[in-house]
Amino acid sequence: MLAPAYGIPGKVFLFTGYLPRYNLFICTANHLPLRLIYHIFILLYPRLAWVTGLYNRKARLWYKGRRRVFRTLSSFFHTNHQPVIWMHCASLGEFEQGRPLLEAIRKQYPGYKILLTFFSPSGYEVRKSYEGADHICYLPMDSPANASRFFHIVQPSLVLFVKYEFWHYYLQEAKQRNIPLVLVSGIFRASQPFFKWYGGFHRKMLNAFSFLFVQNNESAGLLQSIGFGKNVQVSGDTRFDRVISIAAGFTPVAAAEHFCKGHRVIVAGSTWTDDDEALDHYANTRTALRFIIAPHDIEPGRLQECLQLYKHAMLYSQYTQYLQQEQPLPEGINTLIVDNIGMLSRLYHYADIAYIGGGFGDSGIHNCLEAAVYGIPVVFGPVYDKFIEADELIDAGGAFSIADAIHLEQQLDILLNDNEVFGKAAAAAGNYVRTHGGATDQIMQVLQENRLLTI
Repeated sequence: MLAPAYGIPGKVFLFTGYLPRYNLFICTANHLPLRLIYHIFILLYPRLAWVTGLYNRKARLWYKGRRRVFRTLSSFFHTNHQPVIWMHCASLGEFEQGRPLLEAIRKQYPGYKILLTFFSPSGYEVRKSYEGADHICYLPMDSPANASRFFHIVQPSLVLFVKYEFWHYYLQEAKQRNIPLVLVSGIFRASQPFFKWYGGFHRKMLNAFSFLFVQNNESAGLLQSIGFGKNVQVSGDTRFDRVISIAAGFTPVAAAEHFCKGHRVIVAGSTWTDDDEALDHYANTRTALRFIIAPHDIEPGRLQECLQLYKHAMLYSQYTQYLQQEQPLPEGINTLIVDNIGMLSRLYHYADIAYIGGGFGDSGIHNCLEAAVYGIPVVFGPVYDKFIEADELIDAGGAFSIADAIHLEQQLDILLNDNEVFGKAAAAAGNYVRTHGGATDQIMQVLQENRLLTI
């Protein structure tokens, strides 16, 4: 993820490790106007995606997925006579963040058509069949022509952007057409250009929003310092509502239930190589425990890497085949490698402890609320500073950050062997999530009071 410190929206490095990290823009940020940097970025990014797509699947999906977007939009909307609500999300995580609001609108206002767009394949490819929206597609790359054409086809009556997506021409098009534009669960930091002397281009983007719903008081204070106060409201994070809903509607995972029965369990979610290299020794030497590893990337090479690191492991799909065919299971298996997407939030239900991946990489940890909602201690690596919920979970006593493999093993041993420490951490994690729900209802109330939802 690229922090929006250089004029480029949030989660744009969907091809991490394949596309260059745009050092051009970073190196020249102090020498070129941010508007020019932004224009260079939106010009070059599709071309780099095309080149990278020759050998990288995600880049190829990103490029090909946009080739017929306007055709499919025109086909869907040309006969539409219902008002449209458009929600845009960078990727899967932002979708899960915006989903509670989308579903609340769908339930209370079924007369609207809902358009859902994504920037990243990791969002679109997973949720392209989501039944809560009427049409789902990639967002065409930002440009004056694309933004104008998009709005002409869709004719939205309300636009919702989630967390930190700021596409200049789409925002300006909404403003020029007097279409209400709302930021959902936004979060801001003093390091962002909005709050710098050179950030006029970014502040112009913020001027397009009718309402800015932010996660915390710090974000609201920063916005107030640059003149945004009347249309800013601290509503909290809608992700809390989402994970609370998932836990309340939990449905069992038969294979996981069979695998975990009678054992203490550690579920490691959204892991990268560094995470697995920190955890593998512990899993390989604690054969009485059960481990469920859900890699962030489930490409064949990554799955094979996990099978090599974890010496007593098999793929989740293979385990289910053994169960279905009633075959004897291989002896000594204590680790399952999950080779599917969409199950992780339910797998945390079976954990005594959750390990959250990403904490050894530049982007930081993945969603720790999906695990904490089940009232279990949460552990993650050292890079979590961009995630307020991780900070607050640590302060509450429900989460622990580890520096390396040795520290991880020590922390896991303490939690598994000291019932008092474990009990306090588990209770703190669950209480933290439960007391932070309600953001969706607050946003809905403001939308209704201001007659942005009327049919």
